[in-house]
Amino acid sequence: MPAPTTDIRRAAVLGSPVAHSLSPVLHRAAYDELGLTGWSYDRFEVDEAALPGFLDELGPEWAGLSLTMPLKRAVIPLLDEVSETAASVEAVNTVVFTEDGRRTGDNTDIPGIVAALRERGIEQTESAAILGAGATASSALAALARICTGEIVVHVRSEARAAEMREWGKRLDVDVRIADWADAEQALTAPLVIATTPAGATDALAAAVPERPATLFDVLYDPWPTALAARWSAHGGAVVSGLDLLVHQAVLQVELMTGRSPAPLTAMRTAGERALAAR
Repeated sequence: MPAPTTDIRRAAVLGSPVAHSLSPVLHRAAYDELGLTGWSYDRFEVDEAALPGFLDELGPEWAGLSLTMPLKRAVIPLLDEVSETAASVEAVNTVVFTEDGRRTGDNTDIPGIVAALRERGIEQTESAAILGAGATASSALAALARICTGEIVVHVRSEARAAEMREWGKRLDVDVRIADWADAEQALTAPLVIATTPAGATDALAAAVPERPATLFDVLYDPWPTALAARWSAHGGAVVSGLDLLVHQAVLQVELMTGRSPAPLTAMRTAGERALAAR
């Protein structure tokens, strides 16, 4: 373990609601493993209206922030710099404060998805399907832009969502085909399926899991497993969970905020698993 450092530094997760967030568990586990005894990580209930005032009141001891909904887009006008990754989907989930006081925004969800898949041996896929078309779906699309060589089919419930995903496809320069949610069962035969929907939304699809499914990335982690993930595993398919994503994106956040690399992936995942088991 590295030698302890007692420099007083602060970080936190902001959002509304935020009480459910596992980020404090993951980041504190990283600080313990890295010997960052002077570091603290908290959570604050902050909505879009309160965000500007919250940022303005932060002192020089602050190293960074993790952002959840509904702040990922609202924070952008309040930043001095935004990474290309975050700009590509107009979503910032990480703010780092530089020594000269600048606020820089990044998105670790996108590389987090890529890293979680890579951990399971998936470096590239010839095609993919996305279930849902919300904010997480745009990050999934951006991640697939890095690893998918062919068509990406997105199953949506409304024409408004369809239009949004078509626009994201153009911006990210990926081959997107829109399909109706009523035909979502067809998605389950894809080499890679990414489910980005709220809890319960894919439960009805569990009965349609093929006999030999490929890989499912279900971004949910509580409750876990989802009905779809459980049936997928029962049929021998590979499953990547929302906790995998949460841990991998948090690893990148820790590295950005602390300047320490690599962040302790195993310790962070173990802490997350224990916290979920205790709920």
